[in-house]
Amino acid sequence: MKRWLISLAAVALVGCGGMNEQQPTVAPQLASWSESKELVVLVQNGPTSLYIDAEGNYAGLEYDLVTRFAQSNGLKVRFVVESSYSNLMRRLQRHEAHLAVGVHADEHVASVSFGPSYQSVSPVLVYRSSLTESAALAKLYSGEASLRTLPQYVAALNQQQKSHPALKWQVDEDTDSEGLMQAVASGQLDYALVDSHAADVAQNYFPQVAATDGISDPQALAWAMTNGDTQLQGLVKQFFGTITADGTLNRYMDRYYGHVNRLDQLDAQAFLSRRSSVLPEFKHWFQQAQDKTGIDWRLVAALAYQESHWDPTAVSPYGVRGLMMLTTQTAQRMGVDRLDPKQSIMGGARYISTMRDSIAATIAEPDRTWLALAAYNVGLGHLEDARELARKLKKNPDSWADVKTTLPLLRNPKYFSQTRYGYARGGEPVIFVESLRTYYDILARFEPSTALAADTSPALSSDIEVRNPKNLRLGINNQLQPAKADKAGKAPLARVASTAAKLQVAMAH
Repeated sequence: MKRWLISLAAVALVGCGGMNEQQPTVAPQLASWSESKELVVLVQNGPTSLYIDAEGNYAGLEYDLVTRFAQSNGLKVRFVVESSYSNLMRRLQRHEAHLAVGVHADEHVASVSFGPSYQSVSPVLVYRSSLTESAALAKLYSGEASLRTLPQYVAALNQQQKSHPALKWQVDEDTDSEGLMQAVASGQLDYALVDSHAADVAQNYFPQVAATDGISDPQALAWAMTNGDTQLQGLVKQFFGTITADGTLNRYMDRYYGHVNRLDQLDAQAFLSRRSSVLPEFKHWFQQAQDKTGIDWRLVAALAYQESHWDPTAVSPYGVRGLMMLTTQTAQRMGVDRLDPKQSIMGGARYISTMRDSIAATIAEPDRTWLALAAYNVGLGHLEDARELARKLKKNPDSWADVKTTLPLLRNPKYFSQTRYGYARGGEPVIFVESLRTYYDILARFEPSTALAADTSPALSSDIEVRNPKNLRLGINNQLQPAKADKAGKAPLARVASTAAKLQVAMAH
């Protein structure tokens, strides 16, 4: 079961019971969004909310949802990035923002109302996979080991402590689930209690960490607003009703979570091992392919791994060969020797580019790329058949989340009899693309882009602003950056083990 680095900073010892309650102080009144036509939105940075993706653009489920909400209501939006969950809620209570997004709906939070729930998460215990789950729980419940967690899960731990009085924990204010998981993976922490959806994503990067099922009931995620803003509450309710009914919410969820459970622990470990031992031999050729085609070298490398596990001598029963597993016809069309690894890489990259150019430029990314990769696997004709089936079934033919549900129908006579190109093993391109997406995510996390400067800020429209007052690193491969020392000259806990060299050591074991 799969389960998800910013920094571990101020640690509040909890030992027993909940956190100290702090009454919100009143700040100067924020300008009305209905008058200014600008929403101020508090958000935590991280792979489940807001971050800078592999292409150098802002991304994240909360980022996508908020920008769509603002656009649909003719509003500008100003994101304010906050590292501390507790501070995020307190700042909303002090009227420093109109919305706080991606938060746990908690009726006990004073002067705050919550919109509809759009996702459920559970607190899951993460521990080193060298332990069994029963051994990990026994050590934890006996008080032999402590764990760290996030403020939103203290209530769940208080409940657990009623049955296990020796249970003890610490709360980390300025971190997220992925930071805690990385600390467990590197051996800095014994245990952590984190969000299930974040753990699902991060376990691909930290396969030496295991996770239990949720230790308490699922908790609803929602957007939070101050009590008196009934107009905003109504718009939020209407928005989530609309995007749930028309499938938009499902497509957003699929973009960030639809592929995360594709790899098992052994697959992830094998990929990370070969990234260190095999990828360096071919890396410069993948980067040359990016220079010539404009396709991210990490995507080309992920495709090559999916095809041959970076083995230039690979051959399949169907006659495809080489690092990119090209057919004789495709190699001839691309003008390459498929047995030469450099030429194979270049031919594969050009073929991806050809497939993408064959798909309507009006289809938004990343769907256009995922559809192109499906065509790479199954052929453009069968992909178009699946898109036409999506139209007939009242689905979106431009959405990978929808087309991947119709591709498997090409095995069924009821459906392929209606298509131009007939029968296809349509489940295979779905598995192909979803696995490739995971490999790409891993490479994007640990291998820097050659096209983007580290200090380049993403371009934004005039209607969107992202403020990052604490200058947090928002890039998805930020763990490769050296830690900033605090005033005492010490690096934050998670950063100590998050340099590239230490990560590689951790991944190899």
